[in-house]
Amino acid sequence: EIKKLKAQLKNNSETQKLYAGFAKNALNYLEEQPNAVDTIRTEGLLKGNPKKERTRQALADMNKMFALALQYRLSDDEKYLHKCVEFLEAWAKTNQPNGDPIDDTNLDKAIEAYDVIKADINPAAKNRIKKWLAETALTEINSKRMKVGRASAINNWNAHRLKVVREIGYALDNLDFINWTIDNLKSHININLYADGTSLDFKERDAMHYHIYDLEPMLRLAIMIDRAKGINFYSYESPRGSSIQKSVNWLIPYIKGEKQHEEYVNTKVKFDRGRAKNGEAGFAAGSFFKPSMALPVFKYSSYFDPAQQNLLTLMEYKPNW
Repeated sequence: EIKKLKAQLKNNSETQKLYAGFAKNALNYLEEQPNAVDTIRTEGLLKGNPKKERTRQALADMNKMFALALQYRLSDDEKYLHKCVEFLEAWAKTNQPNGDPIDDTNLDKAIEAYDVIKADINPAAKNRIKKWLAETALTEINSKRMKVGRASAINNWNAHRLKVVREIGYALDNLDFINWTIDNLKSHININLYADGTSLDFKERDAMHYHIYDLEPMLRLAIMIDRAKGINFYSYESPRGSSIQKSVNWLIPYIKGEKQHEEYVNTKVKFDRGRAKNGEAGFAAGSFFKPSMALPVFKYSSYFDPAQQNLLTLMEYKPNW
């Protein structure tokens, strides 16, 4: 894929234009310093909370790491490799996993950055980064939030947990993490998704927002597994007749405007009401679902069903719809 992208950069003017901005950013990142935090704190905090704001600032490192890693692979210039390793090591030395998947889901780009450059990282740095990632995965697997009877063991939290563990499993070539994810994804589809296409999260939050937030990590996970020549979890059907595909298709009438939904009217979660009271956009009870919010879902689902590209065009044509 890197070879294909290099070839496209030579021959495609549109790609060259996009790359110019990307390359400029990557060059600027060489002058920046890591901004790691000891604990990522986003879950359960309202906008404006100092801990959430500190985390927001720190998480800017994620895209920087990935940009540096990709630019190294595209340019073969080792200064981008060394800077990316500097960022990864800073996080490996500073960040302490807390087993909260809503916090850890933000690590996608760091894990991907490591995976892109791992063959060229010096052994000492590589061991530190691997240890941090392994501890992150193990803390998720052994988290109290995974215990039977906890809502966070079966709702969108678990979808994000599975995605993070699987990403780390592939990055570290850890079969225990990979196999754990397969077993638990089957269970999650069976418990969390319903045969009519709805989801546990939609029922609890009365919000398309959370149906989407649940599907997004499952779709990313399904793509990873498919690329590794594993089970097609997009069409996989659970014993209860539920599937990711059915839950994606359930969204389509809302994307086309054939149906509408007022968000959060009957939510069972106090935090939703807290965000509405805090004036956070999109969380007011009764606000209508905007189809453009589902863009990530259909970008991922179109990997399995290219015909859904038409829905992407529709959402992108009316971004504020």
